[in-house]
Amino acid sequence: MYSRKTELGVGIFVLAGFVALIFLALQVSGLSLTATKPTYTIYARFDDLGGLSLRGRVAMAGVTIGRITGISLDQKTYSALVELSIDQDVNTLSTDSIASINTAGLLGEKYISISVGADEEFLEDGDTIYDTQSALNIEKLIGTFASSKR
Repeated sequence: MYSRKTELGVGIFVLAGFVALIFLALQVSGLSLTATKPTYTIYARFDDLGGLSLRGRVAMAGVTIGRITGISLDQKTYSALVELSIDQDVNTLSTDSIASINTAGLLGEKYISISVGADEEFLEDGDTIYDTQSALNIEKLIGTFASSKR
């Protein structure tokens, strides 16, 4: 009887551990078990992505409003073209909005932050944000600082 209770307790503990691992894996990967919301697509051009990755979040005022669904190189301008999937209920992004690449947390997760402008026209499906701020390249900054000290 005693060993049966012990085995049951160990089994529940191991099962809870697996559930916690799956939950953490979903949180870290950016995937979700919830149903997807209707979205629309906009684009942004950057000179340097600095480690930005697919499925990264798009935020406005700290609130997640979408995901990064595509990253490609524009062969004409040699800049990075980022495809953003924005939630349909966030349909008031003005055409002069600013997209910047920021870093969150200790692990350095890169995400895109959108600051809304003052224009009265709004971005629609397929539009492009031209006013962007690329990622801060720490290695380049340290190299410039070190070479200026010589």
